[in-house]
Amino acid sequence: MSEYAIFQTGGKQYRVKQGDIIKVEKLDATDRVEFDQVLMVGDKIGAPFVSGARVVATVVEQKRDDKILVFKKKRRQNYRRTAGHRQHITVLKITEIKG
Repeated sequence: MSEYAIFQTGGKQYRVKQGDIIKVEKLDATDRVEFDQVLMVGDKIGAPFVSGARVVATVVEQKRDDKILVFKKKRRQNYRRTAGHRQHITVLKITEIKG
């Protein structure tokens, strides 16, 4: 079994292993990003973070995610509102897990 890590960024936690491609909230990075808030690597669990552990990723692209529709309605009040939202995201490829 390959080693995996759990790290956090943008208020969310991600479980990754080397070679995974993930979508995270927009980061101001162009080519390479390193995460040091690693909660778990393999069988090492941090309190709250594993000291010295890092997850290294390369930026595949900066884009906007798929549109979600937000629909609000109050019955019998003739009240309907529709709004759309597209979140800015960064697509990352995990290149290395340093534990």
